Amino acid sequence: MREYLLTLCITAAVTYLLTGPVRKFAIVAGAMPEIRARDVHREPTPRLGGIAMFFGLCAGLLVADHLKNLNEVFAKSNEPRALLSGAALIWLIGVLDDKFEIDALIKLGGQMIAAGVMVMQGLTILWLPVPGVGTVSLTQWQGTLLTVALVVITINAVNFVDGLDGLAAGMVCIAAAAFFMYAYRIWYGYGLEAAAPATLFAAVLMGMCLGFLPHNMHPARIFMGDSGSMLIGLVLAAGAISVTGQVDPDAMNLFSGSERATVHQTVPVYIPLLLPLTIIAVPVADFFLAIVRRTWRGQSPFAADRGHLHHRLLDIGHSHSRAVMIMYFWAALISFGALAYSVNSASMWIVLGIMALSAVGLVLLLLPRFTPRAPRWAESFVPPRYRRGRRAGAAAVADGAVDESLEPARGEPIAGEPPRTPVAAGVSAAHGSTALGARTRPERREAESSR
Repeated sequence: MREYLLTLCITAAVTYLLTGPVRKFAIVAGAMPEIRARDVHREPTPRLGGIAMFFGLCAGLLVADHLKNLNEVFAKSNEPRALLSGAALIWLIGVLDDKFEIDALIKLGGQMIAAGVMVMQGLTILWLPVPGVGTVSLTQWQGTLLTVALVVITINAVNFVDGLDGLAAGMVCIAAAAFFMYAYRIWYGYGLEAAAPATLFAAVLMGMCLGFLPHNMHPARIFMGDSGSMLIGLVLAAGAISVTGQVDPDAMNLFSGSERATVHQTVPVYIPLLLPLTIIAVPVADFFLAIVRRTWRGQSPFAADRGHLHHRLLDIGHSHSRAVMIMYFWAALISFGALAYSVNSASMWIVLGIMALSAVGLVLLLLPRFTPRAPRWAESFVPPRYRRGRRAGAAAVADGAVDESLEPARGEPIAGEPPRTPVAAGVSAAHGSTALGARTRPERREAESSR
């Protein structure tokens, strides 16, 4: 566990330290597209954050290769090299898309090729545990097609959910944490060395996301772009493929005792079929809903729109940060709920706890629909947003609670501050996320002394 944590920390540190220089490089390279109608941000923001994440991945795998215990993963399995080869290819395609915006079909072909590269090097699904049937061995073509399909679906699901600051990195980090606990339990609890690569992939993925999140939280100074979203989607899919298709369920020696006991004991065997889907349940649901929505309108499934789940949360009335936190909550509930059920499927308390938390999540989701309003007699004691109608605001102005003369009209400059002008992408004098240097700060006014 110490070596896994060391690998995680090294990956996070390298990703965090490289994100700043990568941001400046993205600005100089012009990887700052104009704001589109479906975008939420208001300033041109550099992309290419996936460059830092890829080098964090390389650093994590390099450190793990030189550690005493994790070195056995590289000695006994070719999966880390297969992951690195597929990640390098998908990362290169993402960098080109962030800069030149290549066609969607070309990206889809690149994703399939990256998955094929991993299959050629041994990272593929060899068998599947099917409830009621047992372990089913797959032919080479069946394993290849299933592996490619899982990689492509996961990559696009993560790419689709990357629409708000910190959303994709945070959700994938939560999913990777749940998957790390599950894979580590299979490796350490049952003594199956075949689960060690998946555990390593989950630790590295957590480090990539944790190192990038401080730069990507709202307001984001850099986006991961397709070079980052497709990369973390591929790493997540690689871990799921490794633990699902490489770990032999018969090696757990679970098929003993009564029929009822066997059903409860074999839950960890069947969970690999469900856990990779539950940890990305929200992105996958958004992915399929987008396909149905666009096809129903007669559009291409790859045509961008503003109908994703995070866009709907903003339309309901949630703020940017609250929408992200709600998506975090549901991702954690589904992934860790499935993890808890895999540990003890016979406990009714786990099911009741998941149901109770789901009810809390629904209340938080619909909270803007039920904005509380104070009664008439208490309107003078609450903020204006909780008062009824415009009459309360007008009464507050008449009573002197709000002095409209102190507030500038919309669109007029504030006294003492320079006028704000729109900034185009690539301008060297831009501020905020478009600046090469530090953000400008208003001058401090010295307080007048009575002496």
